[in-house]
Amino acid sequence: MNDYRLALTFNNGETKIVDLKDELNGTVYSPLKEIGYFKKFKISYNTVEWPNGADYAPEYLYDIANRQEMQ
Repeated sequence: MNDYRLALTFNNGETKIVDLKDELNGTVYSPLKEIGYFKKFKISYNTVEWPNGADYAPEYLYDIANRQEMQ
């Protein structure tokens, strides 16, 4: 997708859009603020991971998506 949004399909079969723009806090996530680097993610061990080792737990991504849907 564009910007900092990812379309993710979770183990329960639900597909959700997760916008991580406001979630890139902390030292390990700083490189992800550069959109070109952000787009270098891969799916590893059922979650999103970047080359520098930054990742998010799938449960956290699911919670973010649900929260964003309610806004």
